[in-house]
Amino acid sequence: QVTLVESGGDSVQAGGSLRLSCVATGYTFCMGWFRQAPGKDREGVAGLHVRRGITYYADAVKGRFTISQDNAKSTTYLQMNSLKPEDSAMYYCAADPSRCGPLYIDNFAYWGQGTQVTVSS
Repeated sequence: QVTLVESGGDSVQAGGSLRLSCVATGYTFCMGWFRQAPGKDREGVAGLHVRRGITYYADAVKGRFTISQDNAKSTTYLQMNSLKPEDSAMYYCAADPSRCGPLYIDNFAYWGQGTQVTVSS
């Protein structure tokens, strides 16, 4: 069993930065960040193979967002720079204990409750 607790969401102006945190209890093989804006499907943002440190990103955030891991703190971060209004969404941390696949919802077994990010123009 894995539990995930996100934090760090806030309201910022376009061009600003935020860092989201996700504290995990339990074994995780792969971590991911997803987001969901009102009226839209949940979409993958970034993924991380915990042991190998391999990262991957959605095209919409490449070069602006960075996913990282502090194993000592069991915490996964999402550093978000150069934020745009279209980045506004509820951001969810996700984890899977056995595989690290593409950023599809079905590839992650555990989910946090989400943290809200709002970017104003």
